[in-house]
Parts: sequence; C-alpha cells; structure tokens
Amino acid sequence: MKRITIFLLSLFAAEQISAQALIPTPRHAAFEAGHFLLTSDCPIIAASDEAQTVADYLDDLLPLRRSAFLGLGEALILDIDPTLPQEGYRLEVGEQRITLSGGTRDGLFYGVQTLLQLLPAEVYSRRLSLPCEVACCRVEDSPAYAYRGSHLDVARTWMPLERVKQHIDRMAFHKLNTLHLHLTDDEGWRMEILSHPRLAQVGGFRGGDSPIEPVYGRWDEKYGGYFTQQELRELVEYARLRSVEIIPEIDLPGHSRAFARVYPEILCDYQPSLDRSAGYDVRNAFCASREENFSILEDILREVCAIFPSKYIHIGGDEVEMSQWRRCPRCQQLMRERGWEEPAQLQEYFMSRLIKILKSNGKEPVVWNEAINGGTLEKSALVQGWESVKACRKATSEGYQTVVMPGQYFYFDMRQSAHEEGHVWAAIFDAEKVYNFDLTKLGFTPEEQRRVAGFEGTFFSEAYIGHNPESDSYLDFMLWPRTAALAEICWHRGPKDWPAFRRALTGLHGERMDAMSIGHRLFPPVVTYSQGELSARADQEGQQLFYTVEPDSVEHPYTGPIRTTEPQRYRFRARREEARSPWVAHASYYATIRPAVHFTSSLPESEKAPFNRIDSYKGAAWTTRTHRAGDWLRFDFAEPLSCREIHLQTGYLHLPRCTFRHAKVEVSRDGSTFEPAGELTAGAITLRPEFPIRAIRITATSTGNGEERVIIQSLKIKV
Repeated sequence: MKRITIFLLSLFAAEQISAQALIPTPRHAAFEAGHFLLTSDCPIIAASDEAQTVADYLDDLLPLRRSAFLGLGEALILDIDPTLPQEGYRLEVGEQRITLSGGTRDGLFYGVQTLLQLLPAEVYSRRLSLPCEVACCRVEDSPAYAYRGSHLDVARTWMPLERVKQHIDRMAFHKLNTLHLHLTDDEGWRMEILSHPRLAQVGGFRGGDSPIEPVYGRWDEKYGGYFTQQELRELVEYARLRSVEIIPEIDLPGHSRAFARVYPEILCDYQPSLDRSAGYDVRNAFCASREENFSILEDILREVCAIFPSKYIHIGGDEVEMSQWRRCPRCQQLMRERGWEEPAQLQEYFMSRLIKILKSNGKEPVVWNEAINGGTLEKSALVQGWESVKACRKATSEGYQTVVMPGQYFYFDMRQSAHEEGHVWAAIFDAEKVYNFDLTKLGFTPEEQRRVAGFEGTFFSEAYIGHNPESDSYLDFMLWPRTAALAEICWHRGPKDWPAFRRALTGLHGERMDAMSIGHRLFPPVVTYSQGELSARADQEGQQLFYTVEPDSVEHPYTGPIRTTEPQRYRFRARREEARSPWVAHASYYATIRPAVHFTSSLPESEKAPFNRIDSYKGAAWTTRTHRAGDWLRFDFAEPLSCREIHLQTGYLHLPRCTFRHAKVEVSRDGSTFEPAGELTAGAITLRPEFPIRAIRITATSTGNGEERVIIQSLKIKV
C-alpha cells in the first residue's frame, strides 16, 4: 500500500509540473511514470515528405541522428495522421520511443513545439546537453482559433530582415501562425516596387535629403531601409517552414504621406496652406477621384500579390483624414454624381476598387474596422477590429469574419503599468489582462463568436525609434510575456487560472524565454519604506535587484534594506539574463506638487486645448502651427520655486511627436535674467534646480517638426 501511495504522489507531481510547463496549455495532457532517455544516437525518422521538412527544422535545435528506417531501438518518429484536426497533433512519449503525429505538416510542427517544451530550456539556445530525460506522456491538442496573429510595424521604425526572422522564430515557438507585416505608413515605404522603384529607394528613408520629414525621432540623420523583393521571398519561405503565414499590409488610402512625398500627384486637387507646418505638406490620403491613382495601385498590388502566397492582402482603411476629400472639388463632384452624402461612402468606393484589383489577382482583402462604416463593403473581407470591443462586435454582427484585437487588450505598444514607457491612449495593461480576455464576458453573442477568426497582438513602432532599435531591448520588453498570453487564448478555451499561468511565465517558461534570448519583462519588485528603512523584494527567486540614487543613474546591486531619510530618490529594478522589470519606487518618488504658474508663448494657442490648461495642470495645450527658430515657451511661477525635479515635455506624453525639435532651455532666479539650463532631448528635459527659480524659458533653435502644431504638457514637479 505504501508503494502505491508513493507512486500516485510522484505521478501527481509530474503532471502538475508538466502541465504548468506547457504554453499554450493543451486540451489533453496525461503524464505517466517513467521517461524516455534522449541521446545523440536517437534517430529521427520522418515517415513522409511533409514530416521530412519538420525534421529539417528540428535538426537546427536538436541535432539527432537521421534515419530512414524504423528499427527496434529508441527513435523519434514524425508522421502525418489525416484523422487528426488539420492543425492538431498527438504526442506520445514512451520509454522506448517518441511518436509525434500531426493532422497536417502544420499540426506536426506544433507538436514539435510541445516536445521542445518537455526538454530543458537550453534546447532553445542550441546548447542542450545530451542525454536528457523526457517525461512519459500523451498530449493531444489543436488550436481554438484559426487566426493567431502578431502585427509588426516596420514602417515607423525600420527593422531589418534578421530582426523579422527572429520574431518569426519566437512566434513559431508559441504556435502563432500569422505575421501581419505593416510595410507602409506616413513615415516610410518598406517594399521594393519594380514598376515604381522610387517608392522604396526614396520613400524608404526620411530625414537628411529625403523629402519625408522625420516625426518620431532621429531628426538629424537620414534613417530607414526597405526590403527587396528577393528578401521578401526569402522571408516568406522562412516563415512557411515555421508554419507562419505572412499577410502584408499596404495601408491605403490614408497613412500615405511617404507615398505622397515621392509622388505628390496622388493627392487631392487643391493647394493647402503650408504656413501651419512651416512649408511641409502633411496631407496623407490618396485622392479618391483620380483614375490614375487606381492604375498605379494596380501596378503595386499586382507585385505585392506575386510576392506573398497568402490568400489575404491587407489594404488598410483606417484613420483616413476625410477632410482632404471634403476640400477636393474632384472628390466632391464624384460624391454628387453617385448621390453620396458621407465621405465614408467615398472610402468604401476606394476600397471596393482595391478589392477588385485583389480579386483579379486571386486574393481577398483584410481591412481595418473603419473600412466597413459605409455599410456596403463585401463580406469576403476579413475585418480587423482595433478601435474597441464595440467595433469588433459590430463587424461580427454584420456578418464579417473578424480578427479581434481591440487596443485596450491587444496593442502591445501600450504601457504595462502607470510609470513605464509606452503608449497610453488605449489602456495600461500587462499579460494578465491579455490572458483574461473573454468574449462571452464582453458581450459577444454565440453568433458573433462564430465569426471571430482569432486574435492578434499588435506592435506599432512610433515609440520604438526613440529606444535604440538596433537592440532588441524595447521590442522584447513590450511584446513578452504579453505575446505568450496571446498564444494561450488563441489555443486554449478552457477555464482561466491566472495564478497558475503566471507561475509558468515566471518559472519554466521564463527560463525558456531566457534561452530564446528574449529580453522580456519581469513582473515588478515590491518596494516598502518603514522606520527609515527602504526595502525591495524581487517578484521571483533567481532575479537580481539593482537600484539607482538620483540624480545619479548608475545601477548598484541591492544587498539589503537601505537606511535613508530620502526614499524619494531611489528606484529599483530586477534583472535575470536579458530580462528585466520596469523601474519601481516608493510612492514618495512619484509625488508631485502644483505651484501657481502662468504659461505664455510666441505661438498661437488652440481653442480646443488652450494654454490655461498648463496653468491649471489639466493636461496638454496645443498650438495652431509648428514652431520656427526663435519661437518660445515660458513658465512663470508666482513664487520662487524650490523643488527636487521639474519635468518639461513638448509632444505627446507617450512619444516625441509634435515637439520643439531642437531648443535651448534657460531658467531665471528673478523672472528677468536667464541663464542656460540645457537643451531638449526628444522634446523634453528634466531639471534639478540647485536654487529657487521664478521662470523657465524654452527657445526653438530649429524650424518645423513635420506637423502642424506643437503640444505642450503640464509641468510635472517633484518636491
């Protein structure tokens, strides 16, 4: 009886550990006593040509002996079993052999990913030492959703071929199957077009001698790049071997400023005033009434369709600045001829023309959710619902297959906590909110749920350009582990258990991400202050804690509680391998004051966001034109101000757009005489005054920021 009890306990422990190790969680996993001993002599036997390509992939991670014959000894057998679901697999690990079957090649590939997760994490770094033990088990799984996507924006911040391949590898490890590649936008055109070569040769760069103004950063250099068609074919094949389909996006008819700066003849037939933008034409929408525009787009889309074998081509349809069509006499004439009253109908006309081009090339369209607002776009379009849950439900209720990806849950360029970097316009959330996304709880009816094609995690790269895009650091931190949570909801419909999933992320799967060289986000440490002692505790064992003491930015190893009367000067973060947590601090670090201040400027103020918002600390104020050299901003305090820190920021809170691009900063002790205090960096500066100040003045030393306004944020002042 005692032996039976011990056996049952060991079996239960093995199942608990293994179940937590598998991400995404399989719908069926049974673990048994015993193990398969994997050695370098173990042969891989591929029972079909399709299985052979999977074995080729596995070779790179797990170099075993290849064999064409099934003997009597240990073996790893890869096979296709058409009785399984198309993307489903069955993995059986016995003491004598491992048998892995997939409904198709893709299913077999996903089974390989589960097998890899049963091995030590070193397999992902190609440093696995053999022999090693593989727990005996039977795992069967298939995805809950057919579309399991990741969006990568290479238009705002250029990402070279190897970076995109790396992202595909990480998608494949997590059984995601669709890369939505955002190739064009206002800031760049990233695909070679042979019929119109200047699009990439000129439009692939901004700044310097390019006609495209830099907007988000790196203002003093020519920056960018583009993919040749041969590189894109290489990327498509690389992705195919990893069961990832690439859907390219050519964002139309808006978001086309880069195109328009190379070929301005695509724009509407009116001459805009360029005074607000210091001479730069910021229009970014194709004229919907120019027949020649559809000819050039037919050339382009024909080439796009020839490169990408996907059934789908994404043609955009989002955030079209229809005011340009309202001012265009040709567009207005077209609307009168067709009896249209709303510009959304003009957009549907434009999109329907593009869809006709796609269909003539054997393709179907993907569009952003705004593209269906006219009410007549054909139902063959795959809709991506990004604006809100409501927009997703609208698309599904109207009969469209819909990729659910509202920014509040799936835009992984959003901040993960209040004091981190990232966007803020949609929401602030980490992996927990992604994991807990639930269609039923959000009101989707059964009929609407049947039209949910799947989910997509999105990364737009406006902020990336200001975070050293030559390294993976910022990209990894924003995407992971949120993308792992995305993979979970794409595959697993079962009950939610966030504590268990979190343990997996911080435990075995965290080790895997380390081995994948993903600089992922660690959950933040806990900081406390009591009786003069400042303490920090890492979220998990195995993490090293560091701290800084302002104004110094040097990181010091944390070894124990710190005696201090100034807890507001300390910040803490955890590190493990390349992973790191956000900086965190005691509440006193974030405390601010609001002394009486009066803001003035040489720039005219916007009625929608007037300057008195700065005086009352109610967010940002806007001007009605961009800056020119000599324009100034001034903050006058009612009383001399003594404080630890003053943060002044032009542009948006979350990224340096609509800034004073270059400016000198001065401070005054008496409100009359000013002395130098520094220069803006990325539109902002943090002052740590050594004496009481009465005024701050910022004076532009350059002209223009690629926009028609400057945004000024309320001061953030710390005691």
